[in-house]
Amino acid sequence: FLDIKGHPSQHLEWDQKLWWVHAETLVALLKGYQLTKDPACLEWFGKVHDYTWEHFRDEEYGEWFGYLNR
Repeated sequence: FLDIKGHPSQHLEWDQKLWWVHAETLVALLKGYQLTKDPACLEWFGKVHDYTWEHFRDEEYGEWFGYLNR
């Protein structure tokens, strides 16, 4: 992820994974399955669901981490 001059981004979150992107992906995949019945939507839903719950859930405090570093 580089800017037009080939330099790394100055944004703090440029290399982070964000919780809301994963939450929206889960909704979109279920909606995609509802509309198309394509089993690939459910397959990807399972993958994203497992990753999201494994990495973003804060088991100690019962909340979500907003950002993850790669």
